Amino acid sequence: QVQLVESGGGLVQAGGSLRLSCAASGRTFSVDAMGWFRQAPGKEREFVAAIRWSGGTTSYADSVQGRFTISRDNAKNTVYLQMNSLKPEDTAVYYCARDIVFRRVLSIRREDYDYWGQGTQVTISS
Repeated sequence: QVQLVESGGGLVQAGGSLRLSCAASGRTFSVDAMGWFRQAPGKEREFVAAIRWSGGTTSYADSVQGRFTISRDNAKNTVYLQMNSLKPEDTAVYYCARDIVFRRVLSIRREDYDYWGQGTQVTISS
């Protein structure tokens, strides 16, 4: 089993930055990729970014490309999401999740991720 704990959320003004962290514990050796998703009130949970645990290949949603950067520290079993140039529409609860299946292309489907953290709230004021 894997436990995922997000942190780093908060309230910032538009144009500001935040860095989210996701610390993994447990059976982390079985992870192939880690993803960040977000869910705004009244909306579906959507893909934000993903990174392959070994090798570091990344994938981003079009809405965050060029503003967000996903990275990982294998020694710390931690994944980060650096978020710059934040917009009010980035307001959501952000979740990290694990994908244990090797896929030629990183998945953007939440159904492919099996373990999820509890989420961290990000609020961007205009």
